[in-house]
Amino acid sequence: MAQQRGTGLLPAYLVVGADQLKRETAISRLKGRLDEGFAVFNLDERTASGDMDPTSVAISLNTVPVGQGFRLVLIHDANKLPKAVSESIITYLTNPNPGCVLCLDAEKLAKNTRLYKAVAKVGKRSVIDCTPLRARDMPAYLVKHAAAKGIVLDMDAARELLSRTGEDTTLLDRQLQTLGELCRDTGHVTIRDVRENVARTAEVKPWEFLDAVAAGRAEVALELYRHMQNPSQLALLALLVRRMRELMCARAFMDRGQTARIASELGRQEWQVRSVVQSARRFTGEQLVSCLDACAACEREIKGGADPETSFLHLVLFICQPA
Repeated sequence: MAQQRGTGLLPAYLVVGADQLKRETAISRLKGRLDEGFAVFNLDERTASGDMDPTSVAISLNTVPVGQGFRLVLIHDANKLPKAVSESIITYLTNPNPGCVLCLDAEKLAKNTRLYKAVAKVGKRSVIDCTPLRARDMPAYLVKHAAAKGIVLDMDAARELLSRTGEDTTLLDRQLQTLGELCRDTGHVTIRDVRENVARTAEVKPWEFLDAVAAGRAEVALELYRHMQNPSQLALLALLVRRMRELMCARAFMDRGQTARIASELGRQEWQVRSVVQSARRFTGEQLVSCLDACAACEREIKGGADPETSFLHLVLFICQPA
């Protein structure tokens, strides 16, 4: 399908995905292409609702733009469009107004829907994928995103920010803005800056706690434990036992000079066992046996009526600093 008159833009776009910051950025770029002098006349921004009128939408899409630029019709929550409106848009896209660009914004929209397919036919770049990054790619993304703002963000600081804030990119962007202002003199944000200025609002994931214990970071492990909501000591103990066994496996292969076999033996990808290998280096085989013995003793204490939290935290401190 041809581009709209002199704009280099396609007749329609679907901005779809759970990464809100990516969607907002894509939409802002489209809005930025509007002629500023006529933007108030050439932007029709709506949010889908059950009572949305297909006739009103059709009239807006077929309205001639004011001035020499283009008209932008932006519909948020496009996955909630009433069927009549959705079908009206599908029909419209077979012969779109050359002076108008339609932008559908949706957190999710199945690829097998008629609306998704209709927009996808418009052009190779008509669907703007805003799927969130994988968790393991987020720290590097944050470092790069900070650099674009003129902020030097340490990788450790990026991981700490993700741990405290979660993976909502819009919230992360705001926190980076704040940290950038606080560290304006140096332009450098460290892990200490994050810990001192960013409150923990994200739910603590068990693997974060396990990583901290296995790495011997007692202070971090205790802080993460404090922020868990009603933690089950026995459930965490079971996970800790599993991690200790993984460390024993890794340590055994390392002692034999067969580190390359660790990932396959644990049934993981190479990147998934990097932290396990790193943590295993701080233990001897004997220390890991002692840690497993301590886990068994902790389980007996808890099931025997001892205070679960006291017994469990004593175990955590022992593993962080094994004798």
